[in-house]
Amino acid sequence: MAHVLVIEDEPSLRLLLGRLLTDAGYRVSTAATAALGLQAAMTEIPDLVILDLILPDIPGEEVLSVLLASRPDARVLILSSVAEVGRRIAVLDTGAADFVAKPFSNGELLARVRARLRDDARPSPGTQQRYLTGHGFELDLQRRELVMGGNRIELSQREFVLLAHLLHRRGQVCTRQELLADVWGIGFDPGTNVVDVYVRRLRSKLATNSIETVRNVGYRFVAC
Repeated sequence: MAHVLVIEDEPSLRLLLGRLLTDAGYRVSTAATAALGLQAAMTEIPDLVILDLILPDIPGEEVLSVLLASRPDARVLILSSVAEVGRRIAVLDTGAADFVAKPFSNGELLARVRARLRDDARPSPGTQQRYLTGHGFELDLQRRELVMGGNRIELSQREFVLLAHLLHRRGQVCTRQELLADVWGIGFDPGTNVVDVYVRRLRSKLATNSIETVRNVGYRFVAC
């Protein structure tokens, strides 16, 4: 049973989310403040954190940064009424797994939760290979690490999921729309250049030409 932590200060919404997720079969913890939420996220190690950006003590953006600094593999779904596109893009770039706007549809929220819980590239024991290899590097799906020349290369959660996706589709073209849906979440603005930005970051860390641009379409990881 997956464990979901809800960090939300509005009592009625916190109660609604708790009931909705519990009825969907998840184990649920809730916190009314950022401080309590961070404490729970660090000690309980939930599979997914649902985080509001507007909290009474600490802004949600700061909670996200602190949490990901301590637990880079943490999956955080932002649930907020914040309307500014810039703030939404900023939290996704920081490493949030998804952004759902308030007011929300219960069905869509549960679909996003299911999708984000499927994001974990770590395979179940005995079901998939642990390592994906590329041009001179190895991606450890269990430890969520990139190793090159015996050295561990730091990847953000989003960089890790993007690279794993490209490696799983090695030799095939991945469209920008596909990558936005599978790596950044359903319904994310297809007009953004966030895919291109993250591909550039990966290229610089891999120091190879293994990720090929397919003009006007997307990207392809070149088969070894």
